[in-house]
Amino acid sequence: MLLLPADHRGLRERFAAEGYVPLPGLVPPDRLVPLRREIRRLESMASHQDRGAPRPMTTLGGLLIAEESELIPRVYHDPALIELVRAVSALEAVPVADPLERHVIDILHRHDDAHGEHTHGHPLALVLFSEAPGSARDGGLLQYGPRGTGLPAAADEVAHRAHHRPGDAYLLRADTTDHQVTALRRAGLRRVALNFAYTTPDRRTAAR
Repeated sequence: MLLLPADHRGLRERFAAEGYVPLPGLVPPDRLVPLRREIRRLESMASHQDRGAPRPMTTLGGLLIAEESELIPRVYHDPALIELVRAVSALEAVPVADPLERHVIDILHRHDDAHGEHTHGHPLALVLFSEAPGSARDGGLLQYGPRGTGLPAAADEVAHRAHHRPGDAYLLRADTTDHQVTALRRAGLRRVALNFAYTTPDRRTAAR
């Protein structure tokens, strides 16, 4: 289903340096259609978080995904995908046992929807995009601080930012890399991200 890169060396070097590496076109167009259709089907089950919260967006959690979807868990457990995560991260990545923490769908679809600064309890996050703004000027950008350096405190400081298109993905060292998603800058935009968490044999339980 996925278009996996053959050369891992450059990806591994960037991941080691930044805790982030892009995987453009990981989901090819013909495979993106059923994935997008599945997420749209599940979207009606999601709940939009209050705008007063640090992460105003719509979410669909791991339990509902595990109970209602066959496609998404199948992609999550794809042996070739897990091998890619291992090769790029240089970690013995394994699936997360708890379906609640295994995967989540984050949907930004309203003006000013955003995902506030955070890290994850599990070490690795593979994020796939079914929908995304067409231009970086529209917001919805990943902003990250490599290897625990944090995000800039001042608005004029330069931050690491990345724009992704539908079908793109990225791998993040999610437990040590501070990251957030910038707000959508206008109405009519959508950023739909499927977040897969992977752990290591010595960290079966998420750090708190």
